Amino acid sequence: MLREVTVKIGLERIEVEVLLDSRITGQVMSLKFARKQGFKLKKIERLIYMRNVDSFFNKKGLIEHKVEVNIYYQEDRERIEISVIGRQKWSIILGMLWLACHNSKIYWRTRVVKIIRCLEKYGKQ
Repeated sequence: MLREVTVKIGLERIEVEVLLDSRITGQVMSLKFARKQGFKLKKIERLIYMRNVDSFFNKKGLIEHKVEVNIYYQEDRERIEISVIGRQKWSIILGMLWLACHNSKIYWRTRVVKIIRCLEKYGKQ
């Protein structure tokens, strides 16, 4: 499932279109976008080899960095870590973990995403 939504991200609340993709497990941000917006790259201890959305291995190699960001969507605000990868078409991709955590209801035709509940805030229900 692929669709985009608009969220506000970071301390400056930068508006960015985000790709929702239930085929990936985590969250990723493009290296180009992270640098352009001035996010602080945090070196990760254990490097991660990852496949792109198209199932091919990422040509830039291992994931070496993450960034911490605030994501604002509707009434929800949360601080998460996002893996940073090179040669990424989308600025940010939110995957299955984000969708599942928020028990999201997605209306594909109208591009509306409703958060039913955030499991991080309210405990696992």
